[in-house]
Amino acid sequence: MRGDEEWGSIPKLVRAAARRYGDREAVVEGRTRISYAELGDRVERAAAACMASGVEPGDRVAVWAPNTLDWIVSALGAVTAGAVLVPLNTRFKGTEAAYILQRSRAKLLFVTGTFLGASYVASLRRAQAELPCLEQVVVLADTAPDDYVTWKDFLAAGEGVPGEAVRSRADAIAPSAPSDIIYTSGTTGRPKGAVITHAQTLRCYAIWSELADLREGDRYLIVNPFFHTFGYKAGIIACLMRGATMVPQPVFNVDTVLANIAAERISVLPGPPTLHQSLLDHPARSAHDLSALRLVVTGAAVVPLKLVERLRTELHIVTVLTAYGLSEASGIVTMCRRGDPAETVASTSGRAIPDTEIRVLADPGMPGEILVRGFHVMQGYFEDPETTAAAIDPEGWLRTGDVGVLDEAGNLRITDRIKDMFIVGGFNAYPAEIEQLLGLHPDVADVAVIGIPDTRLGEVGKAYAVRRPGATVTADDLIAWSRREMANYKVPRAVEFVTELPRNASGKVVKGELRGRAGLDGSR
Repeated sequence: MRGDEEWGSIPKLVRAAARRYGDREAVVEGRTRISYAELGDRVERAAAACMASGVEPGDRVAVWAPNTLDWIVSALGAVTAGAVLVPLNTRFKGTEAAYILQRSRAKLLFVTGTFLGASYVASLRRAQAELPCLEQVVVLADTAPDDYVTWKDFLAAGEGVPGEAVRSRADAIAPSAPSDIIYTSGTTGRPKGAVITHAQTLRCYAIWSELADLREGDRYLIVNPFFHTFGYKAGIIACLMRGATMVPQPVFNVDTVLANIAAERISVLPGPPTLHQSLLDHPARSAHDLSALRLVVTGAAVVPLKLVERLRTELHIVTVLTAYGLSEASGIVTMCRRGDPAETVASTSGRAIPDTEIRVLADPGMPGEILVRGFHVMQGYFEDPETTAAAIDPEGWLRTGDVGVLDEAGNLRITDRIKDMFIVGGFNAYPAEIEQLLGLHPDVADVAVIGIPDTRLGEVGKAYAVRRPGATVTADDLIAWSRREMANYKVPRAVEFVTELPRNASGKVVKGELRGRAGLDGSR
């Protein structure tokens, strides 16, 4: 049965999971361990508190906090009260968070106290004058400023709301109602809010769980941020569907990942390729028992074949899959299937998920913009009909802004973002393709390529590369090697070695920052 038909709404999914998986561990956070039944109770309490604070169906409620049990409970509580969830990126500064709070007209905000040495509360207070719609701020901590409220006091205020009233509110939520607004990363301008419904979320992540073979009893280390679809939906929602145990990790740290995998017998570890690469290359890897790992799902324009092979051979991970998605399509468009050869997993993002159509605006076998049509395409950008019309045509095709190639088997290979392509002497150069080739060099651990101006050719490539530990490869070495391994127009004319590449919270390289370093307009 399809996810949207089986549960109907996310609140009904939470209640069904509490019944079905009752005593099974739902969330592990340090010494705190709660069952699915206990999680259901906590979510209901949070929903009651939201109702007591004046949240009405359709109101926007935001969460600005790292991966924690409180994030799970507050977010699901808000959605159970009929609110539309607006997750905020934990890397935002106060003005960036305020922009989304203002655009979404959020009524209530759950915010962490201090995270990574920064006071989110102080950052928010500086911007709060611009937020007339924000009626209440709940600090997920034991203390809060006088005009804010602590998590404990917020929950206490909901004790007078009967459970029947909470369940009645939840039962009234239609599958077609918005469940969340996921704001895009803003790499091409101001962030825009993709509106996704309960039905779309449930149907997509029932499919994801089935294709990934997520199982009851799996133990899932969720390093992907909850504010991102990969963390919230492929993480929390998928676990609720299958009865897997969630082990949230607030910050990516490879030592913590290794320790968690061993201590919690982690079996499922989705994440960007860099996460798995750092795990494989860690000098203390052999000191940890990683034998419970059985499922890895990753996704990016570049997934080295060597990485897939090493995960399968060195860590004996049975299932390694790649996928492709974007916020405007509920986070999932294509996915590899179990049993696909390593070459398919490494070089493509798999085939379209069921009931999805893909077109590439190019001749067969050639790169072009990817268009997507299906049940998972967003309802539109929140209160922005003009931008929505530019993104989705009258026939329902979503312009993704990504460039790709479809092979004869229907596998999609992402070659780049349209805006990242550069033209070398009349030839289209796709950075992701060049990065994949450069990644084959034995001394290169990580690499990103941008286009820079050139008086003769118009543009040429510049590579930012991270050396492997102990490597001494020079820029001249890498350029000479490139001339032997790739077409001349693809060869980087400049190489700069860096200790690490700038990445956003979902693991994507921030090309704008690299363009800024090169003295170019970073907004391209």
